[in-house]
Amino acid sequence: MRYFETKRSFYQKVLEVAVPVTAQSMITIGVNLLDTIMLGSLGETALSASSLGNQFVNFFQICCMGIGMGASVLTSRFWGRRDIPSLKKAVTLALRFAAVFATVFTLADVFLTAPILTLYSKEAHIIEAGVVYLRWCAPTFFLMAFTLVTTQILRSISSGSVPLLGAVVAFFVNLGANYVFIFGKLGMPAMGVAGAALGTVIARVVELVMVCGYFLFREKEVAYRLRDLSTPCGEMTGEYVRVSLPVLVSDGLLGLGNNMVAMVMGHVGASFVSANAITTVTQQLSTVFIQGISFSSSFITGQTLGEGRVEDARRQGWTFFWMGLAVGILAGGVIWLIRDPVIGAYNITPATREITYQLMDAISLIVVFQAANSVLTKGVLRGGGDTRFLMVADILFLWVVSIPLGYMAGLVWQLPAFWIYFCLKIDQFLKAFWCVFRLRSGKWIKAIQGQ
Repeated sequence: MRYFETKRSFYQKVLEVAVPVTAQSMITIGVNLLDTIMLGSLGETALSASSLGNQFVNFFQICCMGIGMGASVLTSRFWGRRDIPSLKKAVTLALRFAAVFATVFTLADVFLTAPILTLYSKEAHIIEAGVVYLRWCAPTFFLMAFTLVTTQILRSISSGSVPLLGAVVAFFVNLGANYVFIFGKLGMPAMGVAGAALGTVIARVVELVMVCGYFLFREKEVAYRLRDLSTPCGEMTGEYVRVSLPVLVSDGLLGLGNNMVAMVMGHVGASFVSANAITTVTQQLSTVFIQGISFSSSFITGQTLGEGRVEDARRQGWTFFWMGLAVGILAGGVIWLIRDPVIGAYNITPATREITYQLMDAISLIVVFQAANSVLTKGVLRGGGDTRFLMVADILFLWVVSIPLGYMAGLVWQLPAFWIYFCLKIDQFLKAFWCVFRLRSGKWIKAIQGQ
C-alpha cells in the first residue's frame, strides 16, 4: 500500500479542507458563468470585450494566488507545529507583497488601459468596449489582493468556512448588481459591460469586509491584528523569499503565459475569443472539485511534514495524484456530455458555435492531464516546499513549447480550432508526466526554517 493511503481519518481531513474550497470555487465560477450569459445576450462584442479585459484581471488574480499560496506553504507548516509568531510574520510579508502588486496593477489599469487591450486584440470595437470594462474594474485590484491572500491564510489554518460565507454573500450581491446595472433595472441606466464591472466591484467590497474583517478583528487562534502589519520581519524575509518567490514567479509566469495564449486567441479572431470564454467557464465548472483537492493536498502535505511524518507525506502524495486523475477523467466525460445544452444557451453566430464545439472536444481530453498535474503542482509538490522545481516546470513547458507551438498553429499554419487549442494547452500533457517522475523521486520534500 505504498502508493495509497488507507486511513479513514486522512479522507475525512481531505473532505474537511476540500469541500469549503470547492464550494467557494463553485460560487466564483457561477458568477463568471452568469456574467458570460448576461453579457452574451448583448452580443459577441460585449462578451469578447469582458473576456479579454478579464485576462488582465485574471493575471493579477493569479499573482495574488501565488503570493497567498507561497505564504500558505509556510503558514501550514508553522500551524502544524503551532509556531504562531513565525506564522504572523509570514502573513505580514504576504500582505505587504500584495499591496505592492495591487499598486502596480492599478496604475497600469488607469494609465495604460488601451495599450493593454491592444495586446489581446486587433479589433477596434472590442478594444473600445474593453477599455470601458477595465477602467471600471480599477478598484478591484486592492480589494482582490487583500481578500485572496487572507483567504489562503485562513484556509491554511483550517478556517475555510469564513471565506466560503463571504463568497456566498458576494455571489448574490454580484448577481443582483449585474442584473441592475447591465440591463438598467430599478431605475438605473443600462450600462452593459460597465455594469458588469461595477457589479464585480461592489461584490468585491462586500467580500473584503467579511473576510478581512473577520481575520483582523475576530479570529482568535492566530489573533492577527492591524498592529501586526508593522512587525519587523527581517529574520523571516529570507525564508519567505526562498519558498514564496518561486511560487510567485511560477504563478506570475503562468498567468503571463495564459495572457500570451489569450493574445494568440485574440488575434485568431473574435469568434475564437468568444468560444474560449464559453469553454473556459464550462471547464472550470466541471473541474471545480479539483481545486479543493489541490488546496487540501498542499495544506495536508505541509501539516504532515510540519509534524515530521515524511513517509506519510509520500504515501498521501500518491493518493492525491490518483484522486486528481480520477476527477480529470470524470470532468472530461462531463464536458463532452453537457456541451450541447451549454453552447445552446448562448446567442452566438454559427461560426462561433462550430469553434466552440471543437474547443469543447479538445478540452475534454486535455482536462484529464490538467487535473492530475494541478494536484501535483498546486498541491503536493508545492506543499512539500519544492517551489523552485515547479517554477522551472512552468517556464519550460508553457513558454518553450505551448506558446510558440500555439502561435505557429493559429497565426502561421492556420490549423482548425481543435488543433490550435490543443497546441496552446500541450504543456498540460508534458507537465503531468514530468511531475509524476518528480513525485516518485522523493526530492520534492524540502526542509524549512526550524526543521
